[in-house]
Amino acid sequence: MATSQLGSGAEVVTVDVHAARQLIQSGHRYLDVRTEEEFKKGHVDNSLNIPYMFNTPRGRVKNPKFIEQVSSACDKEEKLIVGCQSGVRSLYATTDLLNDDFKHVSNMGGGYLAWVENGFAVNKPQDEL
Repeated sequence: MATSQLGSGAEVVTVDVHAARQLIQSGHRYLDVRTEEEFKKGHVDNSLNIPYMFNTPRGRVKNPKFIEQVSSACDKEEKLIVGCQSGVRSLYATTDLLNDDFKHVSNMGGGYLAWVENGFAVNKPQDEL
């Protein structure tokens, strides 16, 4: 487990995929902040997908309603594990959530790529199995 600050005062706790998997199995909710396109290609079982960024013709842009969408889907006291593809977007998303008074939010280091590399279960479209 590591902590880091992104200049905002919020202290982000980063857990590795093994710890994240145990936390998810013990009742934490997995918030996948990848794009819908990435999510559809495969995701952690029972995860909630709210993109932190969108792909546009000009590149990726931050989802202006990210906090609002998470707030409508999750309680600020809910225990969340935030993951993305490799661990960068989730770090920023976790920081934003902590700054918005979400109390129990952890970043999953390594993201979905590390989850898959460790052979953990994922949901994939039938044609890709």
